[in-house]
Amino acid sequence: MQLSLASILAESALRHRDRVAAIEGGHRATYGELWDAALQRAGALAQLGVEPGDRVALLAANGIDFVTAYFAILARAAVVVPIPPMLVADEIAFMLQDSGAKLALAERSFVPVVTPAAERAGTRLVVLRDGTPDDLAGRARHAEAPLAAIPREPLDPAVLFYTSGTTGRPKGAVLAHVNLVMNCFVNAFMANEFQHDDIVLGCLPLFHTFGQTVALNSTFLAGATVVLQPRFDGAQALALMREHGVDVLIGVPTMYIALLAALGAEQDEAAAGDATAAQAPALRMAVSGGAPLPVAVLEAFEARFGVRVQEGYGLSETSPTATVNQRVFGQRPGSIGHPLWGIEVEVARAEVEDRIELLGPDELGEIVIRGHNVFQGYHGLPEATGAALVDGWFRTGDLGVKDPDGFRYVVDRKKDMILRGGYNVYPREVEEVLARHPGVAQVAVVGVPHPTHGEEVLAVVVPVPAADPGAPLPLEADALLAWARERIAHHKRPRLVAFADELPLGPSRKVLKRELRERYAELAQE
Repeated sequence: MQLSLASILAESALRHRDRVAAIEGGHRATYGELWDAALQRAGALAQLGVEPGDRVALLAANGIDFVTAYFAILARAAVVVPIPPMLVADEIAFMLQDSGAKLALAERSFVPVVTPAAERAGTRLVVLRDGTPDDLAGRARHAEAPLAAIPREPLDPAVLFYTSGTTGRPKGAVLAHVNLVMNCFVNAFMANEFQHDDIVLGCLPLFHTFGQTVALNSTFLAGATVVLQPRFDGAQALALMREHGVDVLIGVPTMYIALLAALGAEQDEAAAGDATAAQAPALRMAVSGGAPLPVAVLEAFEARFGVRVQEGYGLSETSPTATVNQRVFGQRPGSIGHPLWGIEVEVARAEVEDRIELLGPDELGEIVIRGHNVFQGYHGLPEATGAALVDGWFRTGDLGVKDPDGFRYVVDRKKDMILRGGYNVYPREVEEVLARHPGVAQVAVVGVPHPTHGEEVLAVVVPVPAADPGAPLPLEADALLAWARERIAHHKRPRLVAFADELPLGPSRKVLKRELRERYAELAQE
């Protein structure tokens, strides 16, 4: 049996050769043009000595060069190692060494940081495009393009995703062709219901599994069009959505928050003039994942953009999508919905680590997953793989519940739970309440060491800019704590508040709570 992730683009090029597949700035590329370019670059990779099964690192922002290089690696039957280009040289060198990358392909602007990393790892570096005969585009012009992609077995590795490394060094999650192809199919046609005439905003980073599978590959599978945004910015995203008639948004919570803020700023500016300039783009579908979406944000977005937000859940190790709010089951704010077709998502006893003991409805435990989307293991880490894959289930490290109607809910990360005075406090529950305060733009709740309680509850708040209408001037800690006392149980509510201009975000735009814990570790001692 043969199956390749490269077929996602190859098949659409066969069926929709002249349809526009991707837009980047003023460049519009059809499916036929993208696939031809990918095959040409696959020929160049062959000249560079890349063989089937070799690891090839890819460091680039969202753009057509990323897309053609990505599918070229797959067409050559090599393994894509996407690396966040904003990492420092030491971090990049680790991923190159750990993956055993034979070649690193990098966008020209990232060469200064990639060069020392590649030298340290002993990895050859080739620039994607810099106008010279030695860049990948130049080599491709003189290479013999293969007629088709090299076939692969379903369980052959396709992409090696490095996790965010919340504890120690990141781990390389090995995703097979069947994992990623199946996840594209169930996302595109069953869970989210893409349409061939959709125009999707490609604002999620393509080096991340959410961007690759849901924003890029699901779009290509449906024969739709993706508008690539190299780096996310809320105001620019609104402009792109209007310019190109974007009707599908796939994003993480911080993007939804930024789009609301950008639209609000436009509406403030347009208040004395032409109000139509601040109308929200018309969306047919909106999907959120990557982290819990505060219900207050979901409700505000649905009200302003006139679209239901389908919140879902997944991890790099699960290709990524495991659950989503689907029309066939109905939607519930705050829920991550139901499992995708062919995937099981249950709740197991969290304290039992050597086996899986499933729990019933409304019982809190660790979310576990099994199905065609579960990865093959961590590269070179058999012990970590054995701890994560137990009795055929993947242990996510997330705490959650399933209600009697089958809707799943993420309560929090197991490692983020706060133990205050012997009571369990789940940060997300507190964040959901604080996010409704009119002066709070963003909030993250973490535990910090306390001499008598063990941990104290700290809320790190990004306040709404004082110039915004309706915002408290200024937002004060005592006032926020008093507001929280009326809405949060005594043992859960924060006793400490810290204000910040912004929350630290990782490469996939998730809030880095470990960084907040380190930054404010001494706060409860003062």
